[in-house]
Amino acid sequence: MSDSNQAILTARAFLRAHLSGTIAFDGEFVPIKIVVAPDGALIAPVMVAMLRTFDNALFVPDEGDDAMHLQITLEEIQDRGEHAALCDRWRIYHGEPEDVRWARISIDAARFRGYMFDGQVLMEPNALAPVEAKICREINTSMSDLLKAAAAAVAGLEIESPRLVGVDPLGFDVRGRFDVVRLPADPPIADEEDAIAALEELADPAADGEAERDAAEPD
Repeated sequence: MSDSNQAILTARAFLRAHLSGTIAFDGEFVPIKIVVAPDGALIAPVMVAMLRTFDNALFVPDEGDDAMHLQITLEEIQDRGEHAALCDRWRIYHGEPEDVRWARISIDAARFRGYMFDGQVLMEPNALAPVEAKICREINTSMSDLLKAAAAAVAGLEIESPRLVGVDPLGFDVRGRFDVVRLPADPPIADEEDAIAALEELADPAADGEAERDAAEPD
């Protein structure tokens, strides 16, 4: 993989793993929580003043030197009709919002770790979107212990009642009591069966390593 392609993949994974940040508008800096829509855009509840400003920036996860800096455009959407599912997706991740206006956030450009990106490169549609709900339902219904073990192994967190709220080729989004935990997948997830296998590997990386060693040993 070329350096530029690796940089794009790293940037996409970073954005998927950080669902909170700071939005800058009219000289103000306000905390914001986001989710990624199936088409790769960002969704968030916003203040009216944010919608009236044409020069918005988003820092993920903060304004530090290692943060991702996004130039963004906000388009107001309604919490009903065709966009209701997107607003509900945010609620599933983060709970009830304080702000009552909603926005679809397009990424115009981004700067991250010395690279500049066109926004469309980061707005990668979720290839698993058609089966995402099915995967989440299956894992939450019959594999909660596996999900709990994966969260403990990857994030070092003991989540009493984890809920898988999202899955995409680059990983899993698991909601705990207070926040959403990202479990990255490497290699990327290709389909439903692959998702289960990836979660099993995350839950027991030692077993996966033993399997690789066994496969490498001569008969």
